[in-house]
Amino acid sequence: MIAALPAAFAAAGTGSGTDWWSQLFNFSDYGELLVLLQNSILAGAVLGIVGGLIGVFVMSRDLAFAVHGISELSFAGAAAGLLLGVGVVEGSLVGSIIAAAVIGLLGSRARDRNSITAVLMPFGLGLGILCLALYPGRTSNKFGLLTGQIVAVDDPKLASLALISLVVVVGLFVVWRPLTFASVDADVAAARGVPVRALSLVFMLLLGLAVAVGVQVVGALLVLSVLVTPAAAALRISASPFWVPVLSTAFAVVSLVGGILLALGSSVPISPYVTTISFLIYVVCRVSSARRSQRSRSRQRLVGAAS
Repeated sequence: MIAALPAAFAAAGTGSGTDWWSQLFNFSDYGELLVLLQNSILAGAVLGIVGGLIGVFVMSRDLAFAVHGISELSFAGAAAGLLLGVGVVEGSLVGSIIAAAVIGLLGSRARDRNSITAVLMPFGLGLGILCLALYPGRTSNKFGLLTGQIVAVDDPKLASLALISLVVVVGLFVVWRPLTFASVDADVAAARGVPVRALSLVFMLLLGLAVAVGVQVVGALLVLSVLVTPAAAALRISASPFWVPVLSTAFAVVSLVGGILLALGSSVPISPYVTTISFLIYVVCRVSSARRSQRSRSRQRLVGAAS
């Protein structure tokens, strides 16, 4: 058996370059697949809008780490829902809301919030792995909760995701102005009569709903690429309160829809495509920001030398 291993590895290596390339990019029968997966594309666009808008506040309130903690509890809830047969979406929602409420109530300060998140993350991941280990169904269902699935968005699931997303977007627009004020300077906002603590809890609940939606499409491990990276990229090239959410939303939609379109013809999960596009957008924005800053410093030096 041991002697046969080198031959097996050699056989596996033959033509491996072509094999993995065809697994990553295979556009045969692409038109038929595009028609069949319209729901997934729509779900990606909806999630892009939600992620782009809420990501602005995630960045301004320094909640990137909390997003990851909520996603782990969302994963645990989804896995429990899968095991108990109550529904993945329902379980994901319960897990996300519980995590968001705990972080929002107990983590008013950044230090407390980070410690609570660090405690919740391994617990949620361990609980989710336990539920998946006990689940007797297909392995693809288990793996999809972590890395996303593009074939699992049927009409009822799309409707539920759209409804949750609508609640998040409407809620954000209702609290947008006071939440922006509280995110910039919580002490001054509280002095002006803004209910900072209540707004924080409301936002955490909205964030929990957004994370639950994201887990259904890109998986629990990589939801940061939708709720954090687009907003971080937008903040690199603009500080406008109007253009930052617009750019963040555009970046998130491009990442998700583009990732889904690339993943249609592949045999790998959607998440590597989404995260790669999101990362490349961030790199381009960061390089553009650095070059613009360099040009600005050069002009300032020229003006100083001329004067």
